[in-house]
Amino acid sequence: MKLIASILSFVFLSSGITYAQQNQEIKNSNVKLGQKALMDGDFKEAVTHLEKAIPTEGSNPDVLYMLGYSYYHSGSYQKSISTFGQVIALKPSNVSAYYYRGKARNVLGTQMNSPLSVTEREKLLLASINDYTKAIELNSADQVLYQNRAMAYRDYGILKGQKIRKFYNKEVAENSFKSCIEDLQKVLDATPGRKDITEEMKKAKVYMANLSR
Repeated sequence: MKLIASILSFVFLSSGITYAQQNQEIKNSNVKLGQKALMDGDFKEAVTHLEKAIPTEGSNPDVLYMLGYSYYHSGSYQKSISTFGQVIALKPSNVSAYYYRGKARNVLGTQMNSPLSVTEREKLLLASINDYTKAIELNSADQVLYQNRAMAYRDYGILKGQKIRKFYNKEVAENSFKSCIEDLQKVLDATPGRKDITEEMKKAKVYMANLSR
């Protein structure tokens, strides 16, 4: 419980929600209940309360952020994308909102047995990459952003490398894998010795090599 609270406190701070906003400025009872559920790690319960708060708190980026975060962690990725979009419209400098919207888009673009067409998945993955790129523009020191963008580049490379008529594009896939490797190298340069990063680099190189076969 303490670990969850600690993680969420960090999330609130990184999204620009201050301690005072969390504890002193909340008057809406549904926001209070939603925040409590979120801090307890009960994201579906948080969604229930925060959705009820939206009619009066729909222009509050902090409440919308909590709702988007709760949607994401309860598996409602499309709603998370939409809600974080509202956060960004109100607060364009919110790095964490771009980050989670990028993650949600990446998840939807790579889900197994997805009902989405390859074109729809392509749009999601490109949008995910763009979200991470914007977040990096706002905070270029955060290596997590580079790592996640690298995975989005990898996923896009895999998608474009599928031998589907009128969709397969070897050059685009190859360039995406190269971008993935470049981002992973940036992470490795900043945090040497990370075996998880070196393993992902090896995988990306294998994927890229297989495009020539």
